Amino acid sequence: MQCPAPKFEFDVITLAHGSGGLLTNKLLESGVFDLLKNDVLDQHHDGAFLPAGGNIAFSTDSFVISPVFFPGGNIGELSVNGTVNDVAMCGAIPEYLSLAFIIEEGLKMTEFWDILLGVKFAAEKAGVKIVTGDTKVVEKGKGDRIFVNTSGLGRLHPAAAIDMQNIQAGDKIIISDNIATHGIAILSVRQGLAFETSIESDTRSLNHLTIPLLDTFGKDIHLFRDPTRGGVAATLNEIVQERNVGIVLEDNIPVDPQVSAACEILGLDPLYTANEGVFMAFVKADIAGEVVRMLRQHTDARNATVIGTVVEEHKGKVLIHNAMGGRRVVHMPVGEQLPRIC
Repeated sequence: MQCPAPKFEFDVITLAHGSGGLLTNKLLESGVFDLLKNDVLDQHHDGAFLPAGGNIAFSTDSFVISPVFFPGGNIGELSVNGTVNDVAMCGAIPEYLSLAFIIEEGLKMTEFWDILLGVKFAAEKAGVKIVTGDTKVVEKGKGDRIFVNTSGLGRLHPAAAIDMQNIQAGDKIIISDNIATHGIAILSVRQGLAFETSIESDTRSLNHLTIPLLDTFGKDIHLFRDPTRGGVAATLNEIVQERNVGIVLEDNIPVDPQVSAACEILGLDPLYTANEGVFMAFVKADIAGEVVRMLRQHTDARNATVIGTVVEEHKGKVLIHNAMGGRRVVHMPVGEQLPRIC
């Protein structure tokens, strides 16, 4: 069986195609979504809603982060948290994970053990079980120490109605905590940067935050998204283009002062820098204040803030207020700010 290849805009795959930005979207739209088209895949969510055997959310992710050990965690913790969060963003309660390793020969057993401990710690904290897996070893030089794949399953929360089509003008956008911390933590290790205090990755599971919100507010929460690769900018641009609405952001997006200073020194915009432990919630305007107050009671969301509003104007665009009282467009990221970030 053969299918004619579409006309591609590029001849080879580059690192930027994995950035979560414009080129990632172009790669997927260049034939992947059309070739594999079905009613589940067409939702274009971080996970999939599966009607078989009940209302099930399913997600899978691969982790190739470099370095595998970084301030605040390691690839083991990251692989569990990343997939747990993708399931949670569907409005589901994560329950089971698969775990697969691709290991380059020569990896020290002490390092492998530390990665396993990271998996165990993160799974226990998230309340999920590792129920199946696989291990492969490749020759020296055929990998980069270790890659991890995790897939997750969870049942949809009975009060959840998480769907991009539920977003409407007037909805408020809430961020759960400071942004850009993960990206700067990884970059600090790669570049040997020194700060007054250690900047650690925010990698964490988020289901302990999303489930109580759904318990309390149910269908008034219209969408969850975690802004990982490409940061807040990429995630919001995906949403406005898919939903055909506009977004106006306030100039109040929370960033740790050290992270903000590091971004300024390095010429990075926090809006485009990766996160691994924050999420955005699109909610009805009349509950936004209550949602923020509830989140701030938790140590993992003490900086929760309403950062913007969905609007009917300038459809397909994200705008942000600036300090001068004007607005600028927040574009979809084009290249790769930081490869191998997750």
